[in-house]
Amino acid sequence: DDTSVRVAVRVRPLIPREVIDMCHACTSVATGEPQIWVGKEKAFTFDHVFDCSSEQETIYNTSVRPLIEGCFEGYNATVLAYGQTGSGKTYTMGTGYDLHVNAHEQGIIPRAVEHLFQGIASRQQEARDQGKPPPDFKINVQFMELYNEEIFDLLSSGKDVHEPGRKSVKIHEDAKGEIYTVGVAAKAVQNVDQVMKCLESGALSRTTASTQMNVQSSRSHAIFTLHIKQQRVVQLNVDGVDGDEDNAITEVNDEEGSSMSEFETLTAKFHFVDLAGSERLKRTGATGDRAKEGISINCGLLALGNVISALGDASRRVSHVPYRDSKLTRLLQDSLGGNSRTLMIACVSPCDRDFMETLNTLKYANRAKNIKNRITVNQDKSSQTIAALRHEIQELKLELMEYKQGKRLVGEDGTEQVNDMFYENTMLQTENNNFRTRIKALQETVERLTVKNTELLAEQAASSWVGRGDSDTRDDVKNLIQGYLKEVEELRSKLMESEEVCSQQRKQLQRYQT
Repeated sequence: DDTSVRVAVRVRPLIPREVIDMCHACTSVATGEPQIWVGKEKAFTFDHVFDCSSEQETIYNTSVRPLIEGCFEGYNATVLAYGQTGSGKTYTMGTGYDLHVNAHEQGIIPRAVEHLFQGIASRQQEARDQGKPPPDFKINVQFMELYNEEIFDLLSSGKDVHEPGRKSVKIHEDAKGEIYTVGVAAKAVQNVDQVMKCLESGALSRTTASTQMNVQSSRSHAIFTLHIKQQRVVQLNVDGVDGDEDNAITEVNDEEGSSMSEFETLTAKFHFVDLAGSERLKRTGATGDRAKEGISINCGLLALGNVISALGDASRRVSHVPYRDSKLTRLLQDSLGGNSRTLMIACVSPCDRDFMETLNTLKYANRAKNIKNRITVNQDKSSQTIAALRHEIQELKLELMEYKQGKRLVGEDGTEQVNDMFYENTMLQTENNNFRTRIKALQETVERLTVKNTELLAEQAASSWVGRGDSDTRDDVKNLIQGYLKEVEELRSKLMESEEVCSQQRKQLQRYQT
């Protein structure tokens, strides 16, 4: 299943400092259309566009909620926040350490976590109501940051996750081409509170600093991941083939033994990616470590832009995609062109002094929406094997049915042959039905013309035979002649029909004899 990367744009409000500096808005959102204008000449159309008055709940329900529902069916998902520094990425994602905000201002991650556990509870309750074993869920979380091209585990034990000598994190690719990390802790969680504590703990360890453009600027890329493993019961049809396309690994008989169910195992991972903001050193006033961080951030985002261009720009599309140019693009390899349903949220500033940064962000996002991902359901190998075997059984059943119907034959040498006689008989039957329909129509025409012809011949014979008699005599003679002529025409038609039938039977007899 191929699906494009979906792109949403969010415009933040003007901040007080910009209002004091008499800045003006350079962006406008079209009413009722997912379109945003930058200035008066540049317009972009995306899947979703949210203006500065849009609420957190609206953004989540419109663009992110379907991704969580897909995780319950075994589909990976990614939400990627991109934009210049200070454009509202961390606020939108909800990766800030101030998690004790009111429900109205909660970001995407807290809402997604709550939605996930509500979905788990509702599915388990639904199964109980139907008298089935409830599905079993195992949730693990990971939280890592990419700082100066080094990956750090934000959930690792210890006071300082950045201390020297800590075990490095490595990126690997499995046989299916999917990316996984080694050296990052995965913590098991049972409820919303445990997930939020992990998020808060990791957010407090994340590298932030103050710049001239943002009082609390993220100096690293953060990736918060939910790993979802689900084992649920699916019902089998009477013929032993699962009505769903998903598959199972363990058989379970019900009390009466009249039907069978199986356990299927599905996995999914949901990445929440809060990218560090693109920035210009001249505007941020960064020096020393802040300047080094800014350069590293821009290098990673440049590599990400090259990957997006290679995947999404038709004029520059090439066979090689430079995922290995940066650890950021390597970590996001599944999300861009791989096995994931991906949503990019481009956060932009409406301020006129950020005009060029806003325009570049929208161009960046416009290329991303052309990326095609390859979506597949994540099943364990046992389930995939059973699915293949079931498919093969169905094909063999169809072949057996064709043998019974005479469509296929086995020759003397054991080779399979197509029964030409069966298909020829089918074609002859079809042709015969067509001829019957045609003959019926022709018979009606012949009968109508025969009656008319008989009347004309009778009038002609009567006028030449009885030139002078009274009117009664002429009518009697006319009727007599008309009857004889009609009988002659009917006999002639039957004779022609009999000759045609005999001819067709001779041809078929010769064909069968040969």
